[in-house]
Amino acid sequence: MQDLSMHILDIVQNSLAAGATRVDIRIREALAEDLLMIEVRDNGRGISQEVLSRVMDPFFTSRTTREVGLGLSLFKEATERTGGYLEVHSEEGKGTWVIARFRLDHFDRAPLGDMGETLGVLISGNPEVDFFYEHRVDGQIYFLETREMREILGPVGLDDPSVLDFVRQGIQIGLKKIGAATFPKVMEVLR
Repeated sequence: MQDLSMHILDIVQNSLAAGATRVDIRIREALAEDLLMIEVRDNGRGISQEVLSRVMDPFFTSRTTREVGLGLSLFKEATERTGGYLEVHSEEGKGTWVIARFRLDHFDRAPLGDMGETLGVLISGNPEVDFFYEHRVDGQIYFLETREMREILGPVGLDDPSVLDFVRQGIQIGLKKIGAATFPKVMEVLR
């Protein structure tokens, strides 16, 4: 996966397969700390301790539709290429929490990708799920919450094509305003 947003999409799909009705996605960019942190937390079925101990193994999957589970192992590798790490915490009946930490300006860090497109696909494809998305760049914050959107939209569903366009564009504009998903130090060197 070339963009980190594809890893986020993969993790959220796992959350939805585990019956999650709420998924929180939080991204934090701290320029002074050279830190990019991605957290995905859900309220799905959770993972047993036995399975949790094997989730980073690329040759293990709990799915019956395929024999390998590359998603988390590839995400872990992406973090480690930048000197970061990946943690997965889970409790049966309560949900799962994935934390990925990257060096923000490392040359081997994959770009974040199009979070507007990723969230748009997730929200429109799962209008009954509550999504909370927060993106912080130092002191600036962009956030979106589908529960609040449902209250405002009334009878218009989150799967309405006009809502999808609004979500995509709103996130793209919001992230641009807060200076998200850039490589600040790399850009400084290239100037």
